[in-house]
This record gives sequence, structure tokens and C-alpha cells, in this order.
Amino acid sequence: MRLIGHLANESTARTFGDYLFVQGIQNRIEHQPEDGWGIWVNEEDQLESAARLLADFQANPADPKYQAQAKNAASLRAEQEKGEEAWRKRLRDRRHLFRPLAGYGFGPLTLVLIVISVAVFFLSSFGRDLDRVMNLFITTYWEHGQFIQWNAILPEIRHGQLWRLLTPIFIHYDILHIFFNMLWLRDLGSMIEGRQSTWHLGIMVVVIAVCSNLAEFYIGHTPAFGGMSGVVYGLFGYIWLRGKFDPASGLFLHPTTVVMMIVWFFICLTGYLRAANIIHAVGLGMGLAWGYLSSLRHR
Repeated sequence: MRLIGHLANESTARTFGDYLFVQGIQNRIEHQPEDGWGIWVNEEDQLESAARLLADFQANPADPKYQAQAKNAASLRAEQEKGEEAWRKRLRDRRHLFRPLAGYGFGPLTLVLIVISVAVFFLSSFGRDLDRVMNLFITTYWEHGQFIQWNAILPEIRHGQLWRLLTPIFIHYDILHIFFNMLWLRDLGSMIEGRQSTWHLGIMVVVIAVCSNLAEFYIGHTPAFGGMSGVVYGLFGYIWLRGKFDPASGLFLHPTTVVMMIVWFFICLTGYLRAANIIHAVGLGMGLAWGYLSSLRHR
């Protein structure tokens, strides 16, 4: 779904939206306080046609053909709804199962990531018994006096336990750690799922998690790390730059949110808080690069 332009008032936008619908172009109108009423087109391959029709409409919105054809939209929508209802009775696919969650702002993958993180948090006795989730760390480590020791060649991963490259993201150390990570994941992950796709979010989570975890292990010289914050900063960086350079993507962060995330990033660098700063930095850097590069083909 992509934004093709704005119209000044609701009635005009609805007339044009109905006109597009009659032309076979699925669309949605959405009020945006600063710009008016945005026209969103569902299918990428219809963007060019829809943009051309919008330009024609803006040139002469009083043309009787728009009102005349828009009147047919109600009956067409009724027919479409009947068809969709019959389809829903025959088939309950995965998206249908997750549809009740839409009102709560959750994307399906975002919800799954949150549920796994919370389950691991309970399994580890709220982060107090990490031995119970040792198989989720990038490698097994053990205490030796005041120090910890581990095998630097990642023997478990070399022997096929590839999930360890990803699963540290599900380990959290205290209630505030998991609460804020899940809060940000809910908003950022669901935005990407809603505006782009679940597959897109899944690929981003895996790539950012694996790269940031490996960086923390090899550069930070410790296996004792965990948390979703590297992924969260990656999603934040992606949405920030993608929305900045490709506004039609529908991704947007309020400037206050950007400032808060950046300030928190530097607070963690001070050392007053226990934080995997390399994970934060790598996640943020990857997200910024991903957002900028993906925006280039839409300029």
C-alpha cells in the first residue's frame, strides 16, 4: 500500500476514492492533519494508473463523470462484500485467524516475538535463573570466581545449533528491560507489518539479530548478553530513514520519538546502565542503512 497524493477535503477525497474503486483500483483514504486527505493505493502495479487518474481529477474535480461513476461504488462494494463473506465461510487462513488482533495494534509476527520473549522471561524466573535458558545464549558460559569463561569458537553453533545466532534476542534480565523492549517492538514491528509485510519484518529481525549478536560476541568479548534492543534499534533506524526519504511508504516517526531513542542510546553508552552497546550500535547502523538504501528505488 502506497500513498499517491492528497486532496483538500473529505467529500472530494471520498468521491475520488469511489471513482478509483469503480475503475478496479482498491484504495483507502486517510486523514492526515497537516496535508489533508491522503489517497492510498493497495497494489503496487496500479500506482502509475492511479497517480495519472488523480492528476486528471485534480485538474477538473467538477467533471460530472466522477460523480456519475462514483455512484456505482456502493453497489460494487456490496457485491464484493458478498463474495468475501462466502470466501470467509469456505476458508479460514492464517490472516483471518489473526484478524481479531488488528484492533489492538499487533502484527502477527510482532505478537509471536512478544509471546516468545515473555515465555522465556518466565522460564528464566524473571531473569534471575539464566541457567534454565543457557541453550538460548550464543554459546554456553560458566562462572569462574568473579569471571565468566566460554569457548571462543562457538562450538555449539559449529555443531548445528544455529538457533543460538538468533535466540539471545528473547533473553531479558529484568522487568524494565523486557517491558520497554516489548513496548517498542509492538509499535515498530506492527508498523512495518501493517505498511509492508510480515515477511519483510521477519527478514529484518533475523538479519539484524544475527549480525548484532555476532558483533557483540566478537567485539564485546562476552557471550552473556541478551534482549530485543538491537532489533528494536534496527527497526527504529529503518523506519526513521525510510519515512524521511520515502514519505509515500507510510512509515513515520514523530520527532519526539526520534530524540528519545537517540538520547537513550547515548545514556546507555555512559555505562550507568547494563546495556549491550555494540548490539545497539550495530542494530541502529544496519537499520539506518537498510532504510536509506530501500528508499532509493522509490525516489
